[in-house]
Amino acid sequence: MNEKKLSYKIQQYLMFAGPGTILFFGVVIIPFLYGLYLTMTSWDGISLTKPFVGGENFAAAMKDAAYWQAMGRTVIYSVFAVILINIVAFALAFLVTTGVKGQNFFRAGFFVPNLIGGIVLGYVWKFVFNRAFVAIANAISGGTAPSLLSTPNGAIFCLILVSVWQYAGYMMLIYVAGFMSVPKDVREAAMIDGCTSSQTMVNVTIPLMRSSFVQCIFLSITRCFVVYDVNLSLTKGEPFNSSVLAAMHVYNQAFTYKNYGLGQAEALILFLVCAVVGVTQVMIGKKGEVEA
Repeated sequence: MNEKKLSYKIQQYLMFAGPGTILFFGVVIIPFLYGLYLTMTSWDGISLTKPFVGGENFAAAMKDAAYWQAMGRTVIYSVFAVILINIVAFALAFLVTTGVKGQNFFRAGFFVPNLIGGIVLGYVWKFVFNRAFVAIANAISGGTAPSLLSTPNGAIFCLILVSVWQYAGYMMLIYVAGFMSVPKDVREAAMIDGCTSSQTMVNVTIPLMRSSFVQCIFLSITRCFVVYDVNLSLTKGEPFNSSVLAAMHVYNQAFTYKNYGLGQAEALILFLVCAVVGVTQVMIGKKGEVEA
């Protein structure tokens, strides 16, 4: 009987989850394991042989000054972007849950930027920064204003601004769900006890939305740490490679300079940094969650 039950369960699993499992192994697990193997070779991406070099690529990655500069820029970019994304998303979520007229239309409108591909988004905003903003600045000042993309700090600022515009609408939906999950009677009880609207928000609503904050911060951290498409189409790492983020450096190392082993080793380090930061944030966030 137990054997029949086990056989039936296996058949059910293969029927419903089997195709997904095969795809997951084919698209995620096997390429990941193959990538681990490449970190121990000096393959150039073209030759048939893959000379084994052991841990030399990791040693070279540790000495790669350009990689760590790109990693530093990524950390700076991620800190500002994550903070601004969540502030804007929370504000938008609060706006569209207050019963304002047409709030469903606004929800859809704020979410639309997330549906646009990063490459297209970068080119659109590149036109805005190089043409529209420059034309407005020239009209106001009467002179010739440079584009924000022409300076190192300006390029990073543009990347942050575009990322906030792209991701805030997506995070907004999670915060909307968080607002709607807070029981109305709990807020009303706080108001009856003498709390003002701001006190109710700080002491009641936000603590009960902690899981939404954990999810949004985790998603924004992981997305910002591995951003590549917007970096490519908006700045291409210019001016003078001053806006090259970690993912772009890894891509260039592997596919432009043909150092696949070194590029894969640096990609693995980036993955581990992102995983450690993300998991640590989730663990800290989960500890303080409260229930209504």
